[in-house]
Amino acid sequence: MPYLLAIDQGTTSSRAMVFDPAGGPLSTAQEALTAHFPRPGWVEQDAEEIWRTTLASCRAVLARHDVGAVAAIGISNQRETTVLWERDSGRPLYPAIVWQDRRGAEACRKLRAVGAEELITARTGLRADSYFSATKLAWLLGVIPGARRRAEEGKLAFGTIDTFLLWRLTGGRVHATDATNASRTLLFDIHRQHWDSELLALFGIPRAVLPDVLDSAQHFGTSDPVVLGQALPIAGIAGDQQAAAIGQACLHPGMAKATYGTGGFVLVNTGVRPARSRHGLLTTIAYRLDGQTTYAIEGSIFNAGTAVKWLRDALGVIPDASMTAALAGGLPDNRGVYLVPAFTGLGAPYWEPEARGAIFGLTRDTGPAELARAALEAVGYQTRDLFEALGGDGVARPIVLRVDGGMADNDWLLQFLADMLEVPIERPASVESAAQGVAYLAGLTVGMFASPAAIVADWRAARRFEPAMSAAERAALWAGWQRALARVRE
Repeated sequence: MPYLLAIDQGTTSSRAMVFDPAGGPLSTAQEALTAHFPRPGWVEQDAEEIWRTTLASCRAVLARHDVGAVAAIGISNQRETTVLWERDSGRPLYPAIVWQDRRGAEACRKLRAVGAEELITARTGLRADSYFSATKLAWLLGVIPGARRRAEEGKLAFGTIDTFLLWRLTGGRVHATDATNASRTLLFDIHRQHWDSELLALFGIPRAVLPDVLDSAQHFGTSDPVVLGQALPIAGIAGDQQAAAIGQACLHPGMAKATYGTGGFVLVNTGVRPARSRHGLLTTIAYRLDGQTTYAIEGSIFNAGTAVKWLRDALGVIPDASMTAALAGGLPDNRGVYLVPAFTGLGAPYWEPEARGAIFGLTRDTGPAELARAALEAVGYQTRDLFEALGGDGVARPIVLRVDGGMADNDWLLQFLADMLEVPIERPASVESAAQGVAYLAGLTVGMFASPAAIVADWRAARRFEPAMSAAERAALWAGWQRALARVRE
């Protein structure tokens, strides 16, 4: 029986999953990944560790199946994370700079000061923010001795993680990305679908260092037989949030998904016409199939699961993240405790990189339960911030929100989301929607799925959470969050 191999390379782990011809998950292998914080606001990972963990996961899951039956490989990746490497040796010149990294904040302030953000937003749908790849790449070219000259000579290659993995999988034969990842660099014109010369000049990026941009479902190349044991076609690539939207079958305008992992990301399909936000959201490419671009409007929360991880690892107040639902549910209310998890600044719709986290309402009675509940509630409040921005932009409120990611296993959180957003929340049987999405893309390329419509027809919700909170309670909680948020933004 043919099957699909999906690589889901995320911020905290590298995962490989096998899917059957109908898109159902068969098996998984996963390797943890380390983050490094060399300075306040800096976040890095070892690019070689990213490759090693990805390769180990793939080999582990393929050991359970017939490698010869792999119909195609799909790649989903943490977006914006930036790698610069030598074309001849494949050696990274510096650790991967992670999407959460803020070292480009000052460069972005200077761009805004000279009025460059209007050009950036008009071409890319994004903001002048160090979240995206261009400032990271510009920093690398500026601080690594000789890097800019070597890049101009075509001796170096830049890529987001999908591009780096594709390069390694193909033995250095293919330097390419897909349109969704290109759209997150601040260098790609999402309307004309090419690298923009004015933006390249603005950031000082040589064209020779950039990858080719292909559709999301396309033959990208074949893996080197040495890597996985056989030459296998690589047939689908998408950034993790777009891949999750595809995995959630959000393939019609108005459909929406939210992914809750390290961060939180709401993406609403807006169809073939890009919708520009006036309230801090992003216009981005949802996917590109057969040369046809579908757009989305997106809100990015920088810290969601990181708040729970912080409680567990840094403070040691909870031994396991899975306990948060019971701790939160054991309280009659939040006891007036609010956590604003701005560990690396505030993302959409505020875009305040200098903001920092805070806890409000602490008393002598505050304990692990209150802190756990505050961390979960913060996800709901930040998601409502995004919904409020959508409404301000005239985007119709989604009639249902499909959720995935590691935090989507938390029933208490999903009920709170339904209550705070006043919309039903749907969770699929598997919350690994990014891997599912790139399996769908690879399957489309090799003919295992007839069309996107077949994906929509197959999607099912495993559980639905309906709003149940009173309007008065919702208003009181929201008012408390607004007060806490205002104090962080002072």
